[in-house]
Amino acid sequence: MATATTHGARDHARAQAGTTVETMPRVPAPAGLTWSETVAGGNYTHRALARGTGLTLTDPAGDACAHLLLFATGRPWERLNVADTVKVLWNAYPGTGHLLLSDQGRVLASITASAAPADTMCGTSTLLRNTARYGDGSPQGHAPAGRELFKLAAAKHGLEPRDLGPSISFFQGVRVDPGTGRLEFTGSAGPGASVTLRAEMPLTVLVANTAHPIDPREDYVCTALEVEAAPGAPTAPGDPLWTATPEGERAFLNTADDLAARGIQ
Repeated sequence: MATATTHGARDHARAQAGTTVETMPRVPAPAGLTWSETVAGGNYTHRALARGTGLTLTDPAGDACAHLLLFATGRPWERLNVADTVKVLWNAYPGTGHLLLSDQGRVLASITASAAPADTMCGTSTLLRNTARYGDGSPQGHAPAGRELFKLAAAKHGLEPRDLGPSISFFQGVRVDPGTGRLEFTGSAGPGASVTLRAEMPLTVLVANTAHPIDPREDYVCTALEVEAAPGAPTAPGDPLWTATPEGERAFLNTADDLAARGIQ
């Protein structure tokens, strides 16, 4: 179909209606979901989610690496604080039942189910590092850096590069060697691994699906990531997660206090 004219370009564009590809958002989302998308390796996605939403990330092929940044929607100054998450929960390897805290001591999200390693130590890749290692770290290049993709996702929510703190990642594991203190890359949990987060306040989620920064493989390796979100209820005082630890209970109380003051149920 000729596209040299305006009419030809229009007809060509309209002929694409209904076309699907392997990695794309599904709009509208399937019944029961509010978000459904397959994110290609080396790509990103983002969404503002309602309080109580369950967000499930799945690694179908075994080589996805989901780097996450979380923000209280409309409040760029309140965001995921990885250091506080590790410090307050006494755990550098978050899993089922752990909380992801903001820098205000409140619960942004809880991990309700996880069969995937979480890395709180390495953050995501940078333009400089990927350019030195792979020859290109630009967003449109063959080895996009996670921070560069985060910048694009952030801009769509009025966020700036200065708003981007350290991220948490899922699916590619890292451990600290107890003898040397060095970081060891432990790799994937395998095809089909998943993690589910619950939004404990209105949440803006940025996701960069990029190769882990200390993945020792010579090539840039990152496969597709499945993202699904469904409506749900936030953690309530009667939930065992609320009182699982004194530190966690305090964080939930801080969250409830803030939401009540803003009229959010």
